[in-house]
Amino acid sequence: MLGVLPAVLACRDAGRTLLVPTANGIEAALIQDAKVRCAHQLLAVTAWLAGQYELPLPIPQPDSKDPEVADLQDVIGQSQAKRALEIAAAGCHNLLFIGPPGTGKSMLASRLPGILPPLSEEEAQQTAAIHSIGSLTPRQGLWHQRPYRTPHHSASAVALVGGGSHPRPGEISLAHNGVLFLDELPEFERKVLDALREPLETGHITISRAARQVDFPARFQLIGAMNPSPCGHFGDGLSRASPDQILRYLGRLSGPFLDRFDLTVEVPLLPKGSLTGQAQRGEPSARIRDRVLAARERMLARSGKLNNLLDSREIEDVCRLSAQDAEFLETAIQRLGLSIRAWHRILRVSRTLADLASKANIEKAHLVEALGYRAMDRLLSRLRGG
Repeated sequence: MLGVLPAVLACRDAGRTLLVPTANGIEAALIQDAKVRCAHQLLAVTAWLAGQYELPLPIPQPDSKDPEVADLQDVIGQSQAKRALEIAAAGCHNLLFIGPPGTGKSMLASRLPGILPPLSEEEAQQTAAIHSIGSLTPRQGLWHQRPYRTPHHSASAVALVGGGSHPRPGEISLAHNGVLFLDELPEFERKVLDALREPLETGHITISRAARQVDFPARFQLIGAMNPSPCGHFGDGLSRASPDQILRYLGRLSGPFLDRFDLTVEVPLLPKGSLTGQAQRGEPSARIRDRVLAARERMLARSGKLNNLLDSREIEDVCRLSAQDAEFLETAIQRLGLSIRAWHRILRVSRTLADLASKANIEKAHLVEALGYRAMDRLLSRLRGG
């Protein structure tokens, strides 16, 4: 039976009892407050209706509260990228890593789930229901772990956002309440990436067909990774591409799409001796997760939402700056040639930095650090001779 979990949730909300095939019992048991019975054949159903037989209840599987996840401490060096991951996890900000091959961009992204809080029961039910519609086996033992989806750069628009003659959820919906990691970002078709712009803002995707219209949730955190040039290098003495070639390569990504990233961070080659010497591995994921949880609690207590979801009016209320700091930020925005959307994103990131530091107000140090996570803007400015 396809999509049994949405049926279980609908029957629970309506106060009804749902009969499912025995093969779907394990999946149906994930919703523990629903009335569900399992049947192996129709004769058993008729006998149960006649009071001659008792249909069994589905048996829930134990959940692993502490699933094994990769630890951020395994990554050698890259302190700024690790800091950016912590900020992204705290405020649910979208993050782009830019660096040559082999610097650990994918490894860093795969460590993000380890510093994110577990799914709430409601979030877990939503995520499992979408996976059920998408014909994915429920993640037994990983009920509260956030999904982490990594589609290949050859994925079509339908695979990424959903669709088909009978609309099915795409990767952005399968990553609902979790992380969508797109590696080799410029290798994706431009129209495919631009299709992500609306769900990144609204948190859902509407798929329209002649016979029906389906709305799937798609509130995901986007993490991207890319090389700075077609040859993989820039500014490290290894580049073989001209500025015009690099600009054409970066031009595969539209400006409005890049604007959706709150943080863009350079992931450079490690200095000589990092692999053989006593390199600094940094803090374990568990310690970073504690700070992320504390910062999220402050955000939810203040606004009822994470900082990445603040609208323009809420930004004016919770991201107030002193006159001197506002003038400083405006000057920096003008020098970098950034948009109003970028202004709002810098303020959201600054608010997250203040929350991580347990500060009631945004200070100039937070603005300076937030401006430091604009690697793409600096790269484009260098290429254009700015």
